[in-house]
Amino acid sequence: MTILLFFIVIAGLILVHELGHFLAAKSVGARVDEFGLGFPPRLFSVKYGETEYSLNLIPFGGFVKILGETPGVETDGLVDMDRSLNYKPRLQQAWVLVAGVFFNWLLAWLLISGGFMSGLPMSAEGQAGHFELQDVRTTVIQVTGNSPAEVAGLLPGDQINYVASAEDLVTNPSITEFQTLIKTAPDLVTVGFVRDGVADQVSLNPSDDLMAEGRAIGVALDTVGTIKLPWPQALITGFGFTLDLTGQFLVGLKDIVADLFQGHSVTEAIVGPVGIAGLVGDAGELGLVYLLTLVAVISLNLAIINLLPLPALDGGRLLILLIEAIKGSPINARLTNGLNLVGFLILIGLMIVITVADVLRLF
Repeated sequence: MTILLFFIVIAGLILVHELGHFLAAKSVGARVDEFGLGFPPRLFSVKYGETEYSLNLIPFGGFVKILGETPGVETDGLVDMDRSLNYKPRLQQAWVLVAGVFFNWLLAWLLISGGFMSGLPMSAEGQAGHFELQDVRTTVIQVTGNSPAEVAGLLPGDQINYVASAEDLVTNPSITEFQTLIKTAPDLVTVGFVRDGVADQVSLNPSDDLMAEGRAIGVALDTVGTIKLPWPQALITGFGFTLDLTGQFLVGLKDIVADLFQGHSVTEAIVGPVGIAGLVGDAGELGLVYLLTLVAVISLNLAIINLLPLPALDGGRLLILLIEAIKGSPINARLTNGLNLVGFLILIGLMIVITVADVLRLF
């Protein structure tokens, strides 16, 4: 199920990104020859109008084939020469290049706004301090493997109703109250919780081996409430929240780049396909609103990364367009294509390194 969700999420984000390029190209009158999801080899395709729509075998990618987008490919003399992208004004070319990023950002905004409309779970700390939280509960956010909590069946997202031992009972406990009772309980404890609106309870024996501070059951807790807003306010709040997240990601990216230049390892700060698959699976178990919020976060990251001024990325192509606008003539096509190829190979290499790091973290 986790793998299926992962492929659905990745395919959806790629589809939105490429749809941005596709619609932008159509909006400026450029000819779109193919809209492809995934990379070849091709599984099947269908032609509608002038555009061929294809589904390809390799799911980690997608493309829109626009007439005149590849440097060095001659379009002079073609019947549709006036519809070639390289004959369009540079502002129109820039719009086509940035549209995929814009659509990913737009998707993140709409998903986060939808979360606010339906009821977005959020920690009482940090961002939630600006909102009125409803149904605030101590909530399980992580369960340690092979711990008493995992053996008993507690899951991330469980809301704690009460915790009890033979001598004490605490209803709606704070995190401190929960931890104190676990540490001081002489033997068996009972944890009452709500999962998917259904109340349940488990009994378990705390372990002395999980924490140096004392007995524990192997859960990480947070105080979580729900923020639910009417749709006009949700859209406005979601817009501001998405802007704030964008700023946080940019700061994080700056820190990663600084660490790279200082020779520090950054593999712990970066998650690749394997790590993302795990996050998608965890979010799917927590519920639809958690999954859609994670998709929004991934979509924002995809937008920001694609704007980096690196060859083979949209930001790199924008940089080349800017240089051409300043110098008043195109950059040598062989140089441009060579830089894009090198950039693509570097990106593939980085993905391999990050994926290996993801796998190693599993052991």
